[in-house]
Amino acid sequence: MEKISTRLNKFVSETGYCSRREADRLIQEGKILVNGSVAELGTKVTDTDVVTVDGKVIQVQHDFVYLAFHKPPGIICTTETNVRDNIIDYIQYPKRIFPVGRLDRASEGLIFMTSDGDIVNKILRAGNNHEKEYIVTVDKPITAKFINEMSNGIPILDTVTRNCFVEKTTKHEFRIILTQGLNRQIRRMCDYLDYRVERLIRTRIMNVTLENLEPGKYRELTQEELQTINTLVSDSSKTEEASKFD
Repeated sequence: MEKISTRLNKFVSETGYCSRREADRLIQEGKILVNGSVAELGTKVTDTDVVTVDGKVIQVQHDFVYLAFHKPPGIICTTETNVRDNIIDYIQYPKRIFPVGRLDRASEGLIFMTSDGDIVNKILRAGNNHEKEYIVTVDKPITAKFINEMSNGIPILDTVTRNCFVEKTTKHEFRIILTQGLNRQIRRMCDYLDYRVERLIRTRIMNVTLENLEPGKYRELTQEELQTINTLVSDSSKTEEASKFD
């Protein structure tokens, strides 16, 4: 019987070690070996090949972890444990997991944590097509002009933001739903209009909400939530987006 081969970056992501994008970086740095030889981008492997990262054998696992985590402000969304206040040391989960996308240090709210590198890849590719909802507090009263301009596109990062839903909720607070993931997008949009963000909390990603999840706590995603997520990302483009999912 012919052995089924898989691209190395996909294999690495399916082991839960990291995403495909990160695997490509590790391959380029010469840190991944296949059967004792340094791998190259585009290398294919089968289930009989021995793959190591920094000398450690990795294997595909099937008991993946999928968590919804309420990130407090001050925590950094990095797997680099030498970085102070990193999200991995904060959670101290007993299995290797990593964040899907990021929230900047000052921001708080919902972020996915998983050991499934393949779903990370799919969600990040689809990140510019699915909703992320935020509640934002700013330093001065919100005007109708502010809401209108935020809704209809702000020039930042050499582009104009995509039209989005923005709703005033209190004198200094608004709700915004993005289908985009530009770096520090909401903060940059507010800065452009001379508003300063005092608090930014992400309350929803696609079909998953922050409801009843206290800061610093996590819960497992339900099977229903996972099934919906997989349906939403099943047709994501094979061209990876530059989205930070932020």
